[in-house]
Order: sequence, then C-alpha cells, then structure tokens
Amino acid sequence: MSVPAEAAGQPKKAAAAAWIGSALEYYDFFIYGSAAALIFPKVFFDESDPATATLLSLATFGVAYAARPVGALFLGHFGDRAGRKKIMVFTLLLMGLSTFLIGCLPTRAQVGSLAPVLLVLCRILQGISAAGEQASANSMTLEHAPSNRRGFFTSFTLGGTQGGQLIATLVFIPIAALPENQLLSWGWRIPFWASVVVAVVGYVIRRRLEETPAFARQAATEGVVKLPLAVLLREHWADVLRVIGGALIASVSTIFTVWALAYATSDSVGMSRSSMLWVGALANVVALAAIPLWASLSDRIGRRPVFLIGSVGSAITMFLYLWAISTGNYPLTLLLGIVTFGVVYSAANGVWPSFYGEMFSTRVRLSGMAIGTQIGFAVAGFAVTFAAQIAGPDGTDWSSVALFTAALCVPPVITALSARETHKTPTDHLGEHATQRASQPERVTA
Repeated sequence: MSVPAEAAGQPKKAAAAAWIGSALEYYDFFIYGSAAALIFPKVFFDESDPATATLLSLATFGVAYAARPVGALFLGHFGDRAGRKKIMVFTLLLMGLSTFLIGCLPTRAQVGSLAPVLLVLCRILQGISAAGEQASANSMTLEHAPSNRRGFFTSFTLGGTQGGQLIATLVFIPIAALPENQLLSWGWRIPFWASVVVAVVGYVIRRRLEETPAFARQAATEGVVKLPLAVLLREHWADVLRVIGGALIASVSTIFTVWALAYATSDSVGMSRSSMLWVGALANVVALAAIPLWASLSDRIGRRPVFLIGSVGSAITMFLYLWAISTGNYPLTLLLGIVTFGVVYSAANGVWPSFYGEMFSTRVRLSGMAIGTQIGFAVAGFAVTFAAQIAGPDGTDWSSVALFTAALCVPPVITALSARETHKTPTDHLGEHATQRASQPERVTA
C-alpha cells in the first residue's frame, strides 16, 4: 500500500470536513434532545401524568448513550482496520437515515404502545452512529494536523458539534412557537425530515477527504492491527479508564441542554420555550469562538491545565446556572447560561479531542477514543434521567441536581491530574509509553 504525500492543505481540509460533518451529524442528535424535553412527552407518552411522561421521554434520550459503547466496539475496530474516512462516511449516512425515520413515526394516539418502541429503535441507531462519529473525525484531524497545533485543529470537531447544536436550537425556536395543535401534529417532524439534506451534504464533503498520512504509514509499514481491541486493552487499559472518567464531563452538556430546559419551561418556573432555546443558542455562539481559543491555549501550556479549568469550573458554574433558573430571572439565567456552557465548559470540551487522542498510538487510536468516550458518554446520557429523579416528584429540587452534576465532574478532574502531558510529543511517537511496556502485538500485513 503506497503512502500518500501529505499535501499542505490537508490539515485545513480535514478540520473543515470534521467541523461540517460533525455539525450536520450532531444537528440530528440534538434535535432529538429538544424534542425529548418539549414534544415527545405529549406525543409518545401522553397516557402518563406530565411528570412521568417527561421522565420516560428523557429516558429515551439516554437510550442512545447506552447504545454508543456497543457501536464503539464495532466502529472502533473497523476504523483502526479499514481507515478513518470510511467510518466517517458510514456514521453520517446512518444518522441521517435514523433521524429521518423518527420524523415519519406514528404517534401513540395512532398505533398505541408500538410508537414509543419504534422511537427507541430509531434512537438506538442514532447512538450507534454517534459512537463512531467523533472518534473518527478526531482521529482524522489529529493525524493530519501539524504536531504543534493538534489542539487547535482537533477542536474543530467539537466546534462542529456545538455548531450542530446551535443549528438544532435555531430550527426549534420557530417550531416551538407554533400553536400547540400544529406543533404536536406536524410541526415537530420538520427538523427530523431535514436530515435528508444533512446526509447528502455530509456524504459529498467527506467522500472528498484523503485518508490520514499516519494511518497510511502504519498500514504500509507495520500493517494494521488484527484485533485492535485486544491490543488496546493490553497496552492502553489505563488510558481507556482515564478517557472514560474524563468523558463524564459531557454530563454538564446533557443536563444543561435537556434537563435544565425541561425544568425552566415547567409549570414551577414558567419560562417560555422560545426564551430558553435562545439561552442555548447564544451559549453555543459563544462556544464556537471559545473552543478554538481554549484549544490553542492548550497547544501552548498543555492539555491537562485547560481540561482541569473546564472540569472544576463547570462544577461551580452549573450550580449558579440552575440557581438562576430557579429564581425565574431570565436575564440572569441568560448570562450564567452563556458563562457556564459557552465559556467555562468549552475549556474541557475544546481540548478533549487532542487530550484523549494523544493517549493512544495510531494503530488503536480510533478504538481507544471511541470505546473510552462512549462508555463515559453513556453515563452522561442517562445523567438526564437520574437528574429528573433526583429533582423529586415535582421536579423542583435543582440544588440536588447541581450537586449531582458536580459529583460527575470529579472523575474528569482525576483524569486531568493523572494523565501525561503530551502536547509537545511528535504525532508518530504518541502512545509509545504503553507500547514499550507491552509485548510485541500481533499484526497482519495490509
């Protein structure tokens, strides 16, 4: 297998493809979160009382996170065997299809209990797709990027994720403003049907991207690993545990995006759907600027301190944000929402693609990132369901939810304190500390 020349423009093309593809992919993923908080309790779980319906709906949001570790096992394996590009294309098409199908589902009033069952099945497909998306896009950008700017270039994947969340929020603002009968009958379906465009555009963009030089060199010289999972668990088990712990920081995102939205728009607080969606939209606008800035700072001072700032800061500011919601003061809620999610959380969110990816060697990088992050994200996904239970029967105990969120920020802090600093390590030498302690792995010639 020949090794392609590393064109000067490939790092920018890889970053652009990661940003656009992730934005399109996570547009699909996050419109489900908005619908789970605002729409699905009344469409798929309307036979239950409002509190129970909301709890069941938020549980379906977490189902995708439960499916993600399973998807990570398969997609990580094939990504380290067949390359990053093929997985990036596959995940995007799968997400587009599953999201479009959600928009076509009959309601509970039409087909009874079959409706929520079909909803869960589609959500599982979304989870499998998301399992390989970020790991493949992160591996692609990291392995194309210059060694001294890996933090900056890999941050475009998370910038795309925030961009997708912003687009999803902006789409839902006019939808949420529809009259109740139109919203619940056909209005909520429109954002899901738009995933057809998502799939087509993303496919065109990603098909034009070249495979990474690092993966091509690995395949051409030593050959790809026959069983990436076996090598990963033998040589990098401690780093996988670190990634799992670090990935729990995503709980801040899910509780901010889903539970806080449901709480703020509940009868106990009474904020409007549109005003709270604007909090998320503006916070994401700020995050789009903050993520590459934090990532660039990590290229200078290291991944660990920036990730630590985001982890500790998120625990504190989420408490303040949920308190602001409880007061019903919208300007204060808007300000603290932007600070919490747009600025502070972006420190951890912007640096983890390079922080986690640099823990692994090229031959198992996609597997390591996919499996480690998706196990952690699975916990983060169900954090919304746990938060709904912790908040009590009336859903007003925000302080307990804040303490729960802070507790989930402790493992990311431990990850930051225990990990090696790798921002100055050449790309081809990443992960060597684990390889040197392990026996020579079994390989198969490409």
